[in-house]
Amino acid sequence: MFELVFLGTSASAPSIHRGLPSLAILAEEQRFLVDCGEGTQRQILRSGIGFKRLNHIFLTHAHLDHLLGLGGLLSTFGRWEAMEEIHIWGGLPAIERIQSLVYEVVFRKETPPLPIYFYRTMPDKLLFKGRKFSVRAFPVHHRGRECYGYIFEEDSRRPFLADRAEALGVPMGPERSRLVAGQAVTLDDGRTINPDQVLGQLIRGAKVVVTGDVAQTNNLHAAVQDADALVIESTYLDEHADIAEQVGHITARQAAELARDCNVKYLFLTHISRRYREFEVIREARRLFSNTYVARDLDHFAVFRDRLPQKIKRRGAKDANDDLVETGE
Repeated sequence: MFELVFLGTSASAPSIHRGLPSLAILAEEQRFLVDCGEGTQRQILRSGIGFKRLNHIFLTHAHLDHLLGLGGLLSTFGRWEAMEEIHIWGGLPAIERIQSLVYEVVFRKETPPLPIYFYRTMPDKLLFKGRKFSVRAFPVHHRGRECYGYIFEEDSRRPFLADRAEALGVPMGPERSRLVAGQAVTLDDGRTINPDQVLGQLIRGAKVVVTGDVAQTNNLHAAVQDADALVIESTYLDEHADIAEQVGHITARQAAELARDCNVKYLFLTHISRRYREFEVIREARRLFSNTYVARDLDHFAVFRDRLPQKIKRRGAKDANDDLVETGE
C-alpha cells in the first residue's frame, strides 16, 4: 500500500484554493516528496503528516514552481527539525538550481547544519530500495533537459501456502522462512522441499506512477502500464490543445486516453490551471476514463493493489468530483 497526500495541485502559479506542485508519498516507514513548490512546508503542517522522516525528495524538472519551496523547507529542516540528513534526486538542471538556492541563498555558502546529498536521476535505474518496494525513474518530455517521472512499486510476491506445507510435513519455524525466501530445505526424514511446492502464483505489488509536467503521452506507455494509480498533469482542456502543445503540457483528454490505453486503475489529475472550473476538467476526462479524480490540496488517498484507492476523509467544502459519476454529459 502507498499513501498519496496532495500538498499542491495548481499549475504554474498558486490560486486561492490550490498551492504550487508537491506530492507526499508514504510507504512503509519511509516518506517521500515529489517536487516542492513554494509554500510546501506549510501544506505539510496543514496535512497533518508532519516533517518526521520526510527526507527523501524527488524532483521532476527544474522549473521554479516545482522546487522553490525547497529553500524554506531545507532551512526549517536544518535549524528546527531533528533530521539527520536529506537526500535529493533530480535531473542535472534541477540539481544545479537547487544547489545554487541552498548554498548561495539559504545557507549563504556556509556549511549546512545537516548533510544534504544530491543524486542525478538516471532513467530505468533503481533509485531507492525499501524493505518491500522500490523507486525508479523514467524520462518524460517537457520544456528543458532531463525531465523525469517516478515509479513507486511494491515487490512482487508469492504467497506461502500453509496447507501445502502442512501436508508435506514442513514444521513451523525457520524452514518455512527459508522456503518463503526461495531456498530449498531438507527435512529430518531426508526429503527436500522446494519453494515451488509451497508457494503460490506470483502476485504483483501496488504501482504508483507520478509523471510531473509532460508535453506528450505517446512515450509514457511502458512506464504507466498497469499502474494502480497514475498522477499526471492536466493543465489544459481539449479546446486549448494547441496552446498545450506550444508550451509543453497536455490536456485532461490526453491524460484520460493514456490511463484508458494503459490499463490504469485510477487516474489523479493535478497541475490544474486557474482558467478552468474543476467540474470542466472532471467532465472531459471521465468521458474517456471513468475512474478519474481531480486532486485537491490536502486530499489523502491510500492506494492498494487489489482495489480502488481509498480516500482518507477530511473536513472541507463539497467536492465536485462526487457530483460527476457519469462518463458523458
